[in-house]
Amino acid sequence: MIKRLLLALASASLLLINGVHAEENSATDLVLLTENFPPYNMAKNGKNFAQDENINGIAVDIVREMFKRAEVSYSLTLRFPWERIYKLALEKPGYGVFVMARLPDREKLFKWVGPIGPDDWIMLAKADSKISIESLEQARKYKIGAYKGDAIAETLAKQGLKPIVVLRDQDNAKKLESGQIDLWATGDPAGRYLARQEGVNGLKTVLRFNSAELYLALNKDVPDDVVAKLQAALDQLRKEGIVDDIMARYL
Repeated sequence: MIKRLLLALASASLLLINGVHAEENSATDLVLLTENFPPYNMAKNGKNFAQDENINGIAVDIVREMFKRAEVSYSLTLRFPWERIYKLALEKPGYGVFVMARLPDREKLFKWVGPIGPDDWIMLAKADSKISIESLEQARKYKIGAYKGDAIAETLAKQGLKPIVVLRDQDNAKKLESGQIDLWATGDPAGRYLARQEGVNGLKTVLRFNSAELYLALNKDVPDDVVAKLQAALDQLRKEGIVDDIMARYL
């Protein structure tokens, strides 16, 4: 009887210890989310859902190496649309999303690791377009296509340009080619890469109106020491030239 009681107590203690360890592990595992945003992140099969090894791209390769060096465990999922994964990272402890432009109105909403890469903001037109502009104010009279929920679309909307938004940025390439829009507000190099994927070539840049840096944005509940380890790992990768090597493989 006593032996059985001791065994039961030992089993209960083991379960309790395992439960504590599980809670500790779940607290340090990060859930990373991303979207199809070539060439920074993309599903290998071109779909709008992929996990772990079925995702590649400049940012994905950099993030993988960064987490490996920092010895931080994570899971990676590519989902759609952007607004959904942004909201998850904003609201759920232990979540993060990349790549995201680090804008003033987002600064206090997340903890940041980066920069991972550049994202110039440009206006693209068809190769034979006669449009010539030098400012966003001059672009106001044209039909401008943009990507719903993206920082570029939000910035244009705040300035009263009323962009025509789509759920997939690559759809703007075909809309531009068919004349449904006059200009496509997108990122560089992302926009050109997406256009080529859609079979649209020869687009020309008529305006370069901002230069942003792209980051990994982490929920504010992610511990500061984890953020610091990830930043240190990224800084070391850049110092060693590995970030440049990864970018050169795609561009």
